[in-house]
Amino acid sequence: MTPGADRPASRRPAQRGGQGGGQGGGQRGGQGPDPRGARGPARAGGSGEQTPRRGVKPDRYTRVDEARRVAFAVLRAVDEEDAYANLVLPQLLRQRRLGGRDAAFATELAYGVLRGRGTYDALLATVVDRPFTDLDPGVLDALRMGAHQLLAMRVPDHAAVATTVALARAELGAGPAGLVNAVLRSAVGRELDEWLEQAAPPADTDEGLAVRTSHPQWVVRSLREALRAHGHDAAELGELLAADNAPAAVALTVLPGLATPQELLSDDRALTVRPGRFSPTAVLLERGDPGLVPAVRAGRARVQDEGSQLVAHVLAAADVDGRDERWLDLCAGPGGKAAQLAATAVQRGAHLTAVEVAPHRAQLVRQALSALPQGPGGAVEVRVGDGREVGADEPGTYDRVLVDAPCTGLGALRRRPEARWRRTPADLGTLGPLQRALLGSAVDALRPGGVVAYATCSPVLAETRLVVDDAVKAAARRGVVLERLDTPAVLARVAPGIEHAAAGTAVQLWPHTHGTDAMHVALLRRTS
Repeated sequence: MTPGADRPASRRPAQRGGQGGGQGGGQRGGQGPDPRGARGPARAGGSGEQTPRRGVKPDRYTRVDEARRVAFAVLRAVDEEDAYANLVLPQLLRQRRLGGRDAAFATELAYGVLRGRGTYDALLATVVDRPFTDLDPGVLDALRMGAHQLLAMRVPDHAAVATTVALARAELGAGPAGLVNAVLRSAVGRELDEWLEQAAPPADTDEGLAVRTSHPQWVVRSLREALRAHGHDAAELGELLAADNAPAAVALTVLPGLATPQELLSDDRALTVRPGRFSPTAVLLERGDPGLVPAVRAGRARVQDEGSQLVAHVLAAADVDGRDERWLDLCAGPGGKAAQLAATAVQRGAHLTAVEVAPHRAQLVRQALSALPQGPGGAVEVRVGDGREVGADEPGTYDRVLVDAPCTGLGALRRRPEARWRRTPADLGTLGPLQRALLGSAVDALRPGGVVAYATCSPVLAETRLVVDDAVKAAARRGVVLERLDTPAVLARVAPGIEHAAAGTAVQLWPHTHGTDAMHVALLRRTS
């Protein structure tokens, strides 16, 4: 269990794997690779057993198993390359040919460290005789891996320490391994809750809540403010932060006209699926690999959070005055929402233009749209370009426009836990002008009678309400107004039962309330 989440009384409850972005996992950590750290002979193509250094007595704990190597590689890629764990982990699992319990163990270890890092750093700093952040980054990741096994997984103390030391020796050298050994031995036998009471600030302070739930203080404050602004009790903050630390369910979306939820629910295969809660195209995968779903392999269905699905549905369900032929996704990468919109556009005889500024992300969009006809003459066209320039280049052209704006991602910390450590308050100042420029361009590209959907995977006011309010003020002379979304007539067409998520002119979803990412959606209409 990640620090900050509710736990049973036992010190090391069973763990469930989860991959943030949502593929694989789902097995209990105590049922993964031998929790004692014992491994079998070296596997073909793997690192297998390491040659012990002189003076080290060979035993089962001097082997460096592939599951722990993969977890360590994920953590290093996140730190050194700004990689996303939900992208790099599946690649490594395939490359190392890990599956089943080994993959579940690597998943829980990597994601558990990314989620719990703030807690582990605060506690480990109390048993290190130097400034904790001065340690080598690789050593920090090894220590966090050891701490997660000691404090939150069913791994015996000796195995947690010995296998982590062996990993440090193989990856970092004898000197760092000695430091890892000394620090982790100081942590052996400590109960997480008792250690927190001894070492962490009081639980009723922002600093104490940040340590216990493994969130930066500025994120704690921003989320409390967002809850209040959207009509929630600030007392829900603890539930929200705990939900950030719970592995997200794997949600699939079928592309309209290409597959149906019933198809996925009725397929006979080694998967456990159930209908989604809100999105009409959603199926929730409780057990199994999404890659085994034929519709996913064929590009007719995709892994996508229900909150993200609802963004596309809200835009597609809005009324427009007059023609409804030209749709635009202004910043389309990596392509999940574009795929949904494109499939719906095909059904209605409309054309979707998907714009993405980064060529490699534009390629991801093309892959996401692979099941649909693409190109200037097809139903979908993918362009490499700057969304901030589209409004000036094509003024008054489009009937529906989506702005899925780049943001801090603080609403998707269940799936991308590393975002909480990667982002800083300064990012709000950097992203704000970009978000305003994109939304302004979208309004310029919109024809009278059309609608724009502005969405972020963040509930933070600086990225949501303040951006939208500024855009409406700037475009008031052109008759741009906010659409009310808190009426049954609007949301009932999209997802019956989700009406309570709307507060006036916006829909705000929450992990602890809806079981989705904290997506924010607002609709702007141009009346003249």
